[in-house]
Amino acid sequence: MLRRLVTTNIKRQNIYLNNGIKISEIEATKSIFLNNNNNKYNNININSPLYSFSVTRNRYDENKNKENENDEKKKLKLYDDSKKCKIVVVTSGKGGVGKTTTAANIGYGLATHGKKTCLIDFDVGLRNLDIHLGMERRIIYDFINVINKECTLRQALVRDKKVSDLYLLAASQTKDKTALTEEGVEEILNELVESDFDYVICDSPAGIESGAFHALLYSDIAMICTNPELSSVRDSDKMIGFIDSNSKRALNNRDPVHQELIITRYNPERVEKEDMLSINDISEMLGLDCIGLIPECETILNSINFGRPVINQTDSNAGVAYSDLVERFLGNKDIPLKFTTAEKKSFFQRLMNKMK
Repeated sequence: MLRRLVTTNIKRQNIYLNNGIKISEIEATKSIFLNNNNNKYNNININSPLYSFSVTRNRYDENKNKENENDEKKKLKLYDDSKKCKIVVVTSGKGGVGKTTTAANIGYGLATHGKKTCLIDFDVGLRNLDIHLGMERRIIYDFINVINKECTLRQALVRDKKVSDLYLLAASQTKDKTALTEEGVEEILNELVESDFDYVICDSPAGIESGAFHALLYSDIAMICTNPELSSVRDSDKMIGFIDSNSKRALNNRDPVHQELIITRYNPERVEKEDMLSINDISEMLGLDCIGLIPECETILNSINFGRPVINQTDSNAGVAYSDLVERFLGNKDIPLKFTTAEKKSFFQRLMNKMK
């Protein structure tokens, strides 16, 4: 690229160094290299008995542009702590602890209470949330389609047929988690916040990778799911620390993410035999109070197969437990935890167990 040399004098002009420091009222001879294409300053060499600077004006302009972008992001409703809509992530370090089942039932329960709720599946490539809700045949567009601007958010949202306040944004089955971007997730969540939703429930994949990171990044509340066994609790403890240090709330020096504990697949009989950790053991290890205790129950598997959240089944222990969890989440803290102790079996029940 051709450049030409122009020599001029400078008086009382503000100049900026590479590190952003401003030098004002310098009188010196300078050599300005002008770009023939856009006629903008590129480099300024100032020669003086006291100073010898290499100044890049474009660097200062770039820094100002970044500051303006950050200021615009701070204006997003997503970052407003007083916003009506709360971003909730259901997460755990370990796989197979019931995160998707829990997310589906919490979302369904909130919607039945008149709370406009959107469930988002962040497990790109391995989606299952649509199956739990019986929507697997109704997915036309997915999360990644919206990020890539291949459709609008409204086109991708699937509304539940029975509960009008429940919506699903499904994950893609053909992409991998590298398709997720901070900017894309931020834009979608901000649009949901502005669309008068009360809750956005983010179903996180297992582990600490791109899907889990993006699911928790913008969260206001984190539901930590764990099984009552040591490896699951240890992974949950690591996830708690990961949220504390990597969420946008932590990065922007805002109030921390509020975290709640949910214990799934709890079996009080095995706890009495010391084959499982107790509620108190888990709460003490993680430093969180338990908001939901979900017993091990066969009806959960049946409900998944039929695409109906188990919270609908009032005769199911798991359904009652999830219903109580939603009530506590909405503020009714007086509801005690159920299924904490083993049922006393009759003589005939004990006899039948021995005969099996």
